[in-house]
Amino acid sequence: MNKLLRRQLIGGLIAAGALGACHTHTYTAPGVVYVRTGPPADRTEVITTSPGTRYVWVRGHWAYVNNDYTWVPGSWVLPTGSFTAWVPGHWDHNGSGWYWVDGHWR
Repeated sequence: MNKLLRRQLIGGLIAAGALGACHTHTYTAPGVVYVRTGPPADRTEVITTSPGTRYVWVRGHWAYVNNDYTWVPGSWVLPTGSFTAWVPGHWDHNGSGWYWVDGHWR
């Protein structure tokens, strides 16, 4: 193998490795999407005036969309049924990576 071809091959392998290291990999298990990197710190939100006495503030959170984290702003929500308290969703992690745990009413 000549020197030029060898350098191009090594350069290509290094570039491919660098691109692979930059990509945030995701993979799924039944009902769960795992992400290799955790979400950014939560943003500070300004909580606006409630539109009514029964409304509950559901704070914003990071969602993982199209291989990147996207901020979903908080909002005022009416509880469903007889529920009155919102348990916020959160990001958690295990040996498979980071995953989102949905919020729910209680």
